[in-house]
Amino acid sequence: MPRAAVSAPVLRPGRDDDAPGFIALIGACWAEYPGCVLDVDGELPELRALATHFAGRGGALWAAERAGRIVGMVGAQPLPGDDAWEICRMYVAAEERGTGLADRLLGAAEAHARAAGARRLVLWSDTRFERAHRFYEKHGYVRAGPIRVLGDLSNSLEFRYAKPAHGLAVEVLDAAAAASAGRCLGGILTACVAAGAPLSFLPPLAPERARAHWRQVAAEVAAGKRVLLAAWRDGAMAGTVQLDLGAPESQPHRAEIAGLLVHPAARRRGVARMLLRRAEQAAAERGRRLLTLPAPADGAAEALCRALGWQEAGRIPGCVLDADRITLRDAAIFWRRLA
Repeated sequence: MPRAAVSAPVLRPGRDDDAPGFIALIGACWAEYPGCVLDVDGELPELRALATHFAGRGGALWAAERAGRIVGMVGAQPLPGDDAWEICRMYVAAEERGTGLADRLLGAAEAHARAAGARRLVLWSDTRFERAHRFYEKHGYVRAGPIRVLGDLSNSLEFRYAKPAHGLAVEVLDAAAAASAGRCLGGILTACVAAGAPLSFLPPLAPERARAHWRQVAAEVAAGKRVLLAAWRDGAMAGTVQLDLGAPESQPHRAEIAGLLVHPAARRRGVARMLLRRAEQAAAERGRRLLTLPAPADGAAEALCRALGWQEAGRIPGCVLDADRITLRDAAIFWRRLA
């Protein structure tokens, strides 16, 4: 039967009597990776009564069931002494991957955490689970903090991922976060180019070329030559901006704002304004007192600069080739002195 004609798995609260199904699912997922050993009674006894385990921590558990078989699961629990919630125990059977089930599971866990007041979402993923990393990164999670050593039979090392849970938030990304954000940032760049934004790229922009651009940016972040900021709106990465620190040695007090991008679906919601303000703050924190910003003339970027008190230094006629590859557009140079 074609996949489209098959009904979706039922998503419901997990129960303690789902234990055999949960254990079988986790065991099958771990078996895909050499060296992963599932020792339930020795290391994960909570799997025998997982719903009770999550309830005791103030969290919740979900199961995805098809024809009486557990084909997916996820849990969420608050972190003690913090306003963050952890997404955990997320597994999807191999035959259900690519069907949207993983999105449904993650969406249910995130929605529950937000409704409970979470300001930040956190998860841990084994360094071997590269497919899972791509999935989480697609949903706006970035690497955050050091690798965790579990000291278990599987010799597990885990990456920590995190993102703001709701509202509008802007954060500075370190080198690890910048590298892991490339998939989301590539999507934002591709969407902006496709929408006709006057950037350094012309449409159509291939996804791999977009990701290559962000790999270069991440390398410069790691080298201390660039600061990268990202904006999230309600848990989805919505925009980005960069602070280029590579001024000549005679201008150690100056930096340049570059790469201000907002996904077309998130525009006119204050994202660009907050990104630019946060970039100014990041510059001040690094001792930069003079900022410059090249922007397309007669556009939203120019209007934003003027609204935030930036001064125009001049214009370059016919500087930028438009998306039609025929029209030349003017560019303006703005500057701002920080207190």
